[in-house]
Amino acid sequence: MGIFIPSKQRTNRRFSYEPRYYNPEKEQKLRQRMQIQRRSLSKRRDKTGLLYFLMLLGLAFFVYMKIG
Repeated sequence: MGIFIPSKQRTNRRFSYEPRYYNPEKEQKLRQRMQIQRRSLSKRRDKTGLLYFLMLLGLAFFVYMKIG
């Protein structure tokens, strides 16, 4: 019946880790560059996604008209 016996509460181990060659300025520049690339990719995806949707919708309508 060890389930009902209170035991020590376990806690996570704490540690402090610093990378060996960490340069905060370089890291900030990299984050900004990645953010700019994400913005440009999201704009392109929106336009192509709409185009593919319209083409698929047109194809589905064409097939529906040929069957019916």
